[in-house]
Amino acid sequence: KAVRLTDKILERYAHEIDELILIPSSGGRFEIRRDDVLIFSKAALGRHPEAEEILEAIESGRPVTQ
Repeated sequence: KAVRLTDKILERYAHEIDELILIPSSGGRFEIRRDDVLIFSKAALGRHPEAEEILEAIESGRPVTQ
């Protein structure tokens, strides 16, 4: 899921991104940050993100809350 989401992010924002880092972790953790601001947390929401909601959160700078 992380690699497919990364592809979607790069398709839309490759010309704007200075750095994109994937950090493997354990325990089902899946977080997405933009400029050190948490915009998605699987631990908080109990699910994986949909690509479109992440793209919208990146664009708006507002975290996914539901």
